[in-house]
Amino acid sequence: MAKKHQKHTKLTRPNLGKFGRNEFAILGTPCGEIKKLAHSISQQLSDKYKIAYVDADHKSADDASNLEGSSLNDGNHLEYIDKIDFHRFDEMGELNPFDYKRKFINQDLVLVNGNHFEGNKQVLVIDSKKSLEKKLHKLTDVVLVLFQDGEKEVPDYLQSHIPNFENIPKYRLSEVSSITSFIQKELDQNLPKVNGLVLAGGKSTRMYRDKSEINYFGKSQKDFMFDLLDSVADKAFYSVRQDQLDPEAETQIADSFIGLGPYGAILSAFRQNPNAAWLVTACDQPFLTKETLELLIAKRNPSKVATAFYNPETDFPEPLITLWEPRAYSHLLHFLSLGYSCPRKVLINTDVEIVHLKDPTVLKNVNTPEEYHEAIKILG
Repeated sequence: MAKKHQKHTKLTRPNLGKFGRNEFAILGTPCGEIKKLAHSISQQLSDKYKIAYVDADHKSADDASNLEGSSLNDGNHLEYIDKIDFHRFDEMGELNPFDYKRKFINQDLVLVNGNHFEGNKQVLVIDSKKSLEKKLHKLTDVVLVLFQDGEKEVPDYLQSHIPNFENIPKYRLSEVSSITSFIQKELDQNLPKVNGLVLAGGKSTRMYRDKSEINYFGKSQKDFMFDLLDSVADKAFYSVRQDQLDPEAETQIADSFIGLGPYGAILSAFRQNPNAAWLVTACDQPFLTKETLELLIAKRNPSKVATAFYNPETDFPEPLITLWEPRAYSHLLHFLSLGYSCPRKVLINTDVEIVHLKDPTVLKNVNTPEEYHEAIKILG
């Protein structure tokens, strides 16, 4: 039998729901109760996470007051208003599933009114005032069951529809602290793992020889950096050019974004695994230590685009010793579409966590023969 032709390149996709990586649709009780619970959860978690709430207006679509005072009523398709404390965008037209994912990319948690929208995980409220018999198709992954005040019995149609119903955690709707703790535990368990990436695909034109093969510590510098990353990350990989690739090596990632230098290497790593955070280091940093990398991981802020060291020599974040979160993939592609391929520019113009070092000399690169001889003297 002939092999089925695959029309498009098969890509690894981010683990996203309809809106974001972590979303919980709350359904089974009136909308006012859902909104009240969502706001209570947000109040308890907002210091640590970026949280979004998704709901629908109950006004009729043809209610003229919907557009009252808006320039959309005059024919505009987009209106932006700087509200001083926040920014407001109003947009005409429909949103498709891809639009939702793009708009919610920076959110750690999305709480959804499940009476109107679906979510990849559901919080089910048992409330006799709100039947779910016609909404069973929304119950695909119920992770929490809540009982409205006065409710004790679970309808048979729900128990028979939901797998392992008896094993799902259950609380009263009024137990907000317990509900919040459950959601925080879910977020912690879904925290992306950290992979390491050694940038070893450069051409070393200023050094006049391959920087990745220089021996400072009894082995090639690329292997030394790989071992450092492997000791602090979940997995470590070498970033290489296509002509360097060993087809048998499982720890190499060849550039699939060609001609973009380190920027292309970072994008290539995310293309291989968009669900991991990537701790990226250059191979020409012999002063970098395990303790420095452990500090960066300890200071990691998963709610940001990245966590990076401040480099006093440049007065900017240092892009080549940076922990890039999965959401950085979208930002990197966006900047590339605008004609920029500088990872430092992405760090400067996105929401990142900056870490200050007591001794920033550990960030120093060795790019020339003169810098190499100086590094040898310092390292002894």
